[in-house]
Amino acid sequence: MEKKEKVPVSIITLVVGILVTIISLWAGQNHGLLPEAASKQAPLVDDLFDVMFTIGVGLFLVVEGTIIFSVIKFRRRKGDDSDGASFRENLPLEIFWTAIPSIIVIGLGIYSVDVYRQMGGFNPNATVIAHHHTPSHQQMAKMPGAAIAAPLITNAEGIESTEVASKYGFGAIPTEEGKTADVVVEITGIQYGWLINYPENDIFYAEALHIPVNKDIQINLSAEDVIHSFWIPAFRLKQDAIPSKDTQLRFVATKVGEYPVYCAELCGSYHGSMRTSVVVETQEEYDAWIEENSTLAQQQELNQAIAVNIASLSDSEYLKPYSQEIGIDSETLNQINPTQY
Repeated sequence: MEKKEKVPVSIITLVVGILVTIISLWAGQNHGLLPEAASKQAPLVDDLFDVMFTIGVGLFLVVEGTIIFSVIKFRRRKGDDSDGASFRENLPLEIFWTAIPSIIVIGLGIYSVDVYRQMGGFNPNATVIAHHHTPSHQQMAKMPGAAIAAPLITNAEGIESTEVASKYGFGAIPTEEGKTADVVVEITGIQYGWLINYPENDIFYAEALHIPVNKDIQINLSAEDVIHSFWIPAFRLKQDAIPSKDTQLRFVATKVGEYPVYCAELCGSYHGSMRTSVVVETQEEYDAWIEENSTLAQQQELNQAIAVNIASLSDSEYLKPYSQEIGIDSETLNQINPTQY
């Protein structure tokens, strides 16, 4: 009986390599793992993620495929009690599996540094002029519907100071270096909320971050107590807010809409509720919002403010404003033992 000719290993390897490449490329472009991209910086991060995901899928298929093939091909047959073949060293294989990962890691490192540069990651290290505004009592009044905020820490009205500071984070993209941002917002992280201020428009403690679409936005971040992290998934941007250290986020939103903002740094018991949103509007809508809220800030009196010192609240008092949203009645709230933070 004529013996069948075996397919050369090189041909099999080539076919498997082509299949793995096609599957990896398809998975890298169709994974659907990222939220909607809504900033000028987002595509840079998305492209890097797609490349990393493609490489990860390829490595997974090669490694797991080899394991499965070996389990089937070299399994113990019935009645075979002999020892397995002995293998010692394989220098070409060891060089191969060391060189390939090294090339991948170095390549991704260079690529990620370039993405960081294009997003403005190297710019904020320069010395800048930081303006700090202390709101008046009327300006401390929060906007309707805002969550419990921070202690009233001001002891002077309308004082503005200028100092030289070094900022870290994401600054202007290379093509915008040297230009002043269209909108500057100061955001302070506290346990457990974000205080959003528009000092140039005398709007303090807005209920959400409002910005115009397709404009250069600069956020000056700080923290009053512990480290927080200001994260906007749709913009692919995240920056720590650090006590006694100014940090910065600078970006351009490209799509009108409302997007969630989270604290991505564990900051205490109610870290999970430390959320707000960024509202991207047309220029006309943004101008109308600025005008409306500037007027409200001037009209409100101190006794209308809902900013309170959370350090003096018990658990039940802190949760009371949110009880209806989370389905807790007053009787359940009263059963919570008062605990000082």
